[in-house]
Amino acid sequence: MWSVISRRASRELDPSRSCSVPRLRSSFTRDAGSSVGSSSGPSSGSHWCSVAYWEQRTRVGRLYPAHDPALSIFYHLPQGTGLCLGQLHANAYHSGRGATGGHLHASGGGTSAALNSRTKIGLGIILSQEEGGVWVYNRSQQSIFVHSPTLEAPGARGLTVERVFPGFSLRVFDYERSRWMAQHGIKPDVQEGPWDPHSIRISFGKGWGPCYSRQFITSCPCWLEVLLNTHR
Repeated sequence: MWSVISRRASRELDPSRSCSVPRLRSSFTRDAGSSVGSSSGPSSGSHWCSVAYWEQRTRVGRLYPAHDPALSIFYHLPQGTGLCLGQLHANAYHSGRGATGGHLHASGGGTSAALNSRTKIGLGIILSQEEGGVWVYNRSQQSIFVHSPTLEAPGARGLTVERVFPGFSLRVFDYERSRWMAQHGIKPDVQEGPWDPHSIRISFGKGWGPCYSRQFITSCPCWLEVLLNTHR
């Protein structure tokens, strides 16, 4: 049986300690492809995940496939290469609609809460596929909030949402635990929307769930849905 301690990664956030994002390996700093619309890597290689960007209930732009082990997700183009949410949003605004059919208005799209949250994403995050699982590195100046099936404590009643402070990292998906859950038919007692055992949800700046005023992630201004392809 899994324990809460054994499933935690060694770099779990601890706000009482002085800790920064570990030095990034060469895979983080090499050219990660175009700013939006495609990711690098051999064209014949399969992507390990796809990322959808949402503002509350409206998906903005199209799915972004990640081929390289590390994917940088940020708001402004000067931050480097990877998935630029600002450009993704601009492209969706020019087309007049989000991918799910929601209207994006001339004010920049979405609500004032989404506009305010967007401006704080900055350097954003790095998603990294590493041995044993997927890590998130928070490079922004605000906390991010994360949920995945493998972060749920055994027997937990209610959604588990982890907070990752600026400069901290967390393993947000554990492949071994995912296989164990599949073998034993483990599913959460409480779930939001369709059950997907290979998905990660990340909200910028705003938490959700039983400990927050927002009960569902679709109430959060800006959030990501990461659909893992590795074990599908």
